[in-house]
Amino acid sequence: MTFMPRAPRDFAASSNVPDYGVLATRAFQGEASPEQESRSGAARETGGPVSFFEFWPGWLFYTPIVAYWIMMGLRYRDFGLPTAANPRIATGGLCGESKTSILDMAGPVARPWIAPYIIFDTDSEDLKRAEAALTSASLSLPVVVKPDIGCNGTGVKLVRTREALADALAAFPRGVRLIIQRLIPYEHEAGLFYIRHPDEPTGRISSITYKDVPFLTGDGVSTVEQLLLSDPRTRLVPHLYRERLSERLTEVLPQGAGLPLVFTGNHCKGSVFRNGATDITPALVAALDQIMTDIPDFHFGRVDVKFESVEALRRGEGFEIIEINGVGSEATHIWDAATTLREAYATQFHHYGESFRIGAKKKRAGWKSCSVREGVRLWREQRRLMRSYPLND
Repeated sequence: MTFMPRAPRDFAASSNVPDYGVLATRAFQGEASPEQESRSGAARETGGPVSFFEFWPGWLFYTPIVAYWIMMGLRYRDFGLPTAANPRIATGGLCGESKTSILDMAGPVARPWIAPYIIFDTDSEDLKRAEAALTSASLSLPVVVKPDIGCNGTGVKLVRTREALADALAAFPRGVRLIIQRLIPYEHEAGLFYIRHPDEPTGRISSITYKDVPFLTGDGVSTVEQLLLSDPRTRLVPHLYRERLSERLTEVLPQGAGLPLVFTGNHCKGSVFRNGATDITPALVAALDQIMTDIPDFHFGRVDVKFESVEALRRGEGFEIIEINGVGSEATHIWDAATTLREAYATQFHHYGESFRIGAKKKRAGWKSCSVREGVRLWREQRRLMRSYPLND
């Protein structure tokens, strides 16, 4: 089957998403702009569903970035300088930070834009305590349960029933802090990268990434395993989906039935990322800037949102914030299949360079950077916690 986008008819996903055969994504339909048509051609020219470096081993892709970081650290005589870019956040959000510690800093302007949540520590009688906490916060199912410390969507669970809530809480070790957040009703997800220098009155959006949920479409004959292996994209990275779908691999999907492959909007977990730079508008920048300037001393990071439609997003409306990520976040549009390796590294060098430059300005203003020793300690603690989390949805 050919590419079959689902959802609002206000954006041309099919204009810059290659043909994924039986795989479709929850993207957008509509007229393609000249810029999007150009990107479509680029995607075809660079080989289709996956860029040649998209799933390189981390050590290979990030080695030049580590070298650049070391070079900048030598230049500024402080290897931890970027951690001062968001000085009120542990490590500036590089690693080991509490997600709720960032959200809790939101003032009266920013808070209404953030999906409501509660903090929950696993212990005994988790279901009873969680239900009481949700009721007290005027929240109800469905919700998303996720670790307060972590990254890359590890451990994120979609919960629609009381039984699923009990299972999700029991899947985490005891004594782990979780976030239980209202499920945002919007279907679409994006990452908005925000940068504001401390000596500038307003910030800017340097990147938009649309995060499409891939799903298989049944033909009434093939098993889920066969559909995975016959699709141009998923056959290249079946390991991203097999464990999550282990109980359904032998199932035959009815003709036309869809099977979402992932819930979390993370590339390394299987979501399909697309560059949305052409949808950065003054109205969206103004809306996000108003929100982010209401979070004290936040200057650099990615804001992950769910949104109603691209048209509403372009107007700076119809979106809610899932979470806010600091210095450790990426401008994730680099994982669009149309992005070249040169463009990806240029983007990475620019953004990490900005984190050093902003950190230097904050340090001159009296803020301190995190020591390398403390950063390594928190990174190790984050890694330890993530190894104990359940498989994400």
